[in-house]
Amino acid sequence: MAEATETQQAAKDGGEARTAVERVLNQYVGNAIHLFLSLLAIIILGVAMIATYDTVVRDIPKLFAPIDEYKVLYDLIESLLLIAIAAELGLLLLFHRTSAAVEVIIFVIARKIVSPESTALDVFISVAALAGLLIVRFYFLPGKPK
Repeated sequence: MAEATETQQAAKDGGEARTAVERVLNQYVGNAIHLFLSLLAIIILGVAMIATYDTVVRDIPKLFAPIDEYKVLYDLIESLLLIAIAAELGLLLLFHRTSAAVEVIIFVIARKIVSPESTALDVFISVAALAGLLIVRFYFLPGKPK
């Protein structure tokens, strides 16, 4: 009977027979890492919510002021993309989905594209990378894209 239980545990562990110490360490270290990542994700999402409030209160009214509207719009878009990066990173840390990782990279590339320091070659490479990531997201990742 003990042999059958050991065989079942080995099947759960990916076919490898593990000692009791290895199983306990694997469980507790895995739980500690998951707890740490969850805490980190909650902190990042909280900061993203604070940044969203700050952006709405501070930056959006500047669009209606008689100053350089294009500079204000650029700053607003840059802030919103940074908030989106933080939110997607928080989701990635919580759920460990491949689609969340791809979406984080998509937002990073989009933020790079709107940077005024970008050259034409930078924009071209960024757009090609963005198109490639969108193709990967829609055709090669499991699940239905949103």
